[in-house]
Amino acid sequence: MPDTTSMTAAAPDMSEAEIEWVDRSLIDASMRTPVMFFFATAQTWLIAATLVGFICSIKLHWPGFLGNWSFLTYGRLSPLYTNMLVYGWGMPAGIGASLWMTARLCRVVLRAPWIPIISGIFWNIGVTVGSIAILAGNMQPYNLLEYPRQASVLLFIAYALIAAWGIVMFQNRRPGHIYISLWYFIGAYFWFPWLYASANLMVGSPHIHGVVHAAIAAWYAQGVLGYFFASIGLGTIYYLIPKVIGKPIHSYNLALLGFWSFALFWGLTAMARFTGGPFPVWYSSLSIAALILMLVPVGTVGVNILMTMRNDTHMVYHSPTIRFTMYGILAWIVGMIVTVLGSVREMDPYTHFTFFSVGTFHLLIYAFFTMTMFGAMYYIVPRLVGCEWLSASFIRLHFWGSAYGIGFMVFFLIVAGFVQGGSWNNPDSFKGSMEVIDQVMPFLRGRTLMWIPLGIANLLFFVHFIAMVLRLGQPSGEPTLFAPIEEGDHHP
Repeated sequence: MPDTTSMTAAAPDMSEAEIEWVDRSLIDASMRTPVMFFFATAQTWLIAATLVGFICSIKLHWPGFLGNWSFLTYGRLSPLYTNMLVYGWGMPAGIGASLWMTARLCRVVLRAPWIPIISGIFWNIGVTVGSIAILAGNMQPYNLLEYPRQASVLLFIAYALIAAWGIVMFQNRRPGHIYISLWYFIGAYFWFPWLYASANLMVGSPHIHGVVHAAIAAWYAQGVLGYFFASIGLGTIYYLIPKVIGKPIHSYNLALLGFWSFALFWGLTAMARFTGGPFPVWYSSLSIAALILMLVPVGTVGVNILMTMRNDTHMVYHSPTIRFTMYGILAWIVGMIVTVLGSVREMDPYTHFTFFSVGTFHLLIYAFFTMTMFGAMYYIVPRLVGCEWLSASFIRLHFWGSAYGIGFMVFFLIVAGFVQGGSWNNPDSFKGSMEVIDQVMPFLRGRTLMWIPLGIANLLFFVHFIAMVLRLGQPSGEPTLFAPIEEGDHHP
């Protein structure tokens, strides 16, 4: 996979800026088809996941809704929604964004783009097979490992090829500084195949029995949240914010401290899910301590991004990319703090086995990662298709629908979790499960209402994206902003 350094020798009269522009153009041309393929399929799955999630939410307060079909029961639709959101939307979106940024940071042209496209086809076949299997009731009883073996094999092969391609680009990068985003992306390329293969092999092994399966599933579910979604999301934020505002990250050493502390501590956090469970106490104690230590990377990332944005906070009012990614980084900080608080032993009885865990899952997967990916797409897609986004009003509606929808949804779920936990832990007022259900019902109905702005926002973004694919956007030139940038302000 040769790089583009030959441009210098071929055009000695070109300035350095002109050579850099040609290099970026060649890279974008080589990445156009595979990245747009991943983005398009990811958004298709997001629309499907939104519909399934809406139906699941309705079923929590209207159990008879679509109750005449076995494949539409809550027990099947709930894991279907989660897997569509994770494997159908989240991972392809992260793969597309990270491959493009890896190529840009390594400054290499992608050769043989048909390889990641074939990998993407295999990935989507695997998600389709797994989704059909879940609807048919043919699934494993482990969170995020529900897909049967044949679908899991397809997903592993597809991602392994994609990860290998990313690592090859890294190996053939131009000499020079390795930016912090590359550390996160290369980490994700290594971590996820190892997690996915190890977890599937161990839960399918005839030599492993009983509660060990639950521990393996928890280790995998926690691992994929951090070592793929957090890794890709944080790498994307570190790339986009300095790029748009036009100045380097505040502290590279602080960024490295955040990365290595994240890599060290996250893998130890899984057993906090089993506080009070059938495992030695030191298992959960170690994980709780690791979660508390996760405040180190959370703090370093937060401080680094906020210091980088210092004197440029006005860009939140202008740039769609900045607005979405800042929402994402704030959700990451809040999500991790809430997760740490919910894991300590004094709080665990009020959060365990409640809607609290569902709320924190959506806080990290949707409010953090998905909003960050939206910001990445608003930055990347115009550079691949050669035109700007059609309408600032569409982008504005997409942001507010997503921000309010997922924000209030997470709020309702977390409050519902505390209401559940408080009722279960108060023997004087607890009269039965039906009473608890009645207490949380207003919050579940509120959650269902929040799917409406969220669904409209996702559908609007999908239509806007299709317009870009068809090159119906504004002619390439000035970026589509929320508001014009006044004279003296930085231009993105």
